[in-house]
Amino acid sequence: MESIKLEAKKRTLTGKAVSQLREKGLLPAVMYGKGMESQTLEVAEQAFLKAYKTAGASTLIDLVIDGKENKVLVQEVAHDPLSDKITHADFHKISLTEKMHAKIPLVFVGESRAVKGLGGVLIKNVDELDVECLPSALVHEIPVDISLLVNFGDIIHLKEVVVPPGITVKHLHGEDPIVSVAEPRSEEEMKALEEKPVASVDSVEVIKKEKAEGEEGEAPAGGKKEEKK
Repeated sequence: MESIKLEAKKRTLTGKAVSQLREKGLLPAVMYGKGMESQTLEVAEQAFLKAYKTAGASTLIDLVIDGKENKVLVQEVAHDPLSDKITHADFHKISLTEKMHAKIPLVFVGESRAVKGLGGVLIKNVDELDVECLPSALVHEIPVDISLLVNFGDIIHLKEVVVPPGITVKHLHGEDPIVSVAEPRSEEEMKALEEKPVASVDSVEVIKKEKAEGEEGEAPAGGKKEEKK
């Protein structure tokens, strides 16, 4: 995959004044990392959207500031609550010699006979992996071949996912399920579930009362039940 480059400039406007940048098609941003002071930046909005669409949060970007390349990940983006437009971006500068933590999305590829041929339901238990690796080992995505799911109840576990060399998966174990196929419910089963009566509050209270009355005259272990007078 070709390196993704994005030009940025140092930003002087802060606070409410950054709205002036957005009016000019610029996006306010910040870059931070280990052993450095955070830098306020501005990037062309369209250029950022193009780079972010390709890189996501798991691919390194060459962020060029004053002619100097900085290896960064898009750590976080802020959205406008009404328009959902991206209004701010955080870049995390990465050291090429230190291991880093990242989240790599899973991409489910291939065709499951249990799903297409038998009408099974594909259940995705995990859609991304928390990983640790050197930046040079980082990949954009990890494919999971669902053609291994042939029958109902089949499961692909983490140990069956081909994780690229140099990447360590965190917080999951080899036997943890990643994706599986469940048998579809019949129309009769779905109808029965919909028609199943739900106990009302009054009926629950009656059951509790009857149970309590029954327990009052209950004999202790090895003894006789005492009659009420």
